[in-house]
Amino acid sequence: MSETALEEVSVLSSIYCREGEFILTPRAAQDGLMVQINSTVGAERRLDVSLLFHLHPSYPSCPPAISVCSTSLSRTQCQDIRQKLLDQAADLPPEPMVHQLVEWLQLCWEVPEKCKEEKKEVEKEEEWTAVLSLDHIRSQSRYIGLLQRWSLQLQLTGRVLLGRSILVILQGARPSIKEFCRLLKTVKVDVDSSGRKCKERMMKVLIESPLSPLVDTGSRVLW
Repeated sequence: MSETALEEVSVLSSIYCREGEFILTPRAAQDGLMVQINSTVGAERRLDVSLLFHLHPSYPSCPPAISVCSTSLSRTQCQDIRQKLLDQAADLPPEPMVHQLVEWLQLCWEVPEKCKEEKKEVEKEEEWTAVLSLDHIRSQSRYIGLLQRWSLQLQLTGRVLLGRSILVILQGARPSIKEFCRLLKTVKVDVDSSGRKCKERMMKVLIESPLSPLVDTGSRVLW
């Protein structure tokens, strides 16, 4: 990471200093940093929003990747915020911009009139549960980091069971689960026995059914 990016992260930790407001997740050198800022948006209604910025090693020469999730907003509204932040980032010069993006969101984004009652009736999308079987996890920090990022981007709840069998349990919209599975098979998520990056070609969907509550099995909750 550049000195400029590291300095920005230090400043952000000072600005967003309330408990749980700023979370930094170090990545491998080639993967950059993950910065999570928990904020509120909207002048009339203060709505909680979690913003995840993936700062690539070349940042700020390139804009950050952004994910948005919220228990106060619908999936459509979160996607709308994410797109507006990406558009805003694309218009900014190549310099530290995370604080500027968060401030812009806090000051400029408002809940559209037609969406103000959506919290009372959440999107009428049927929720599903899926259980996936993974072949191996050798580069655990990289692999699980990608799973976390995809689940945030796709608005999924998940957990991983690490043992003799490696299982991933997902809950959320069925199209999002299908996209998660597609990413697993098409993106290089791990390394093979020779240390080369590889895709999860051996992933299997063991169960896919309408939503049932996650049970406490002593598994490791990762996102």
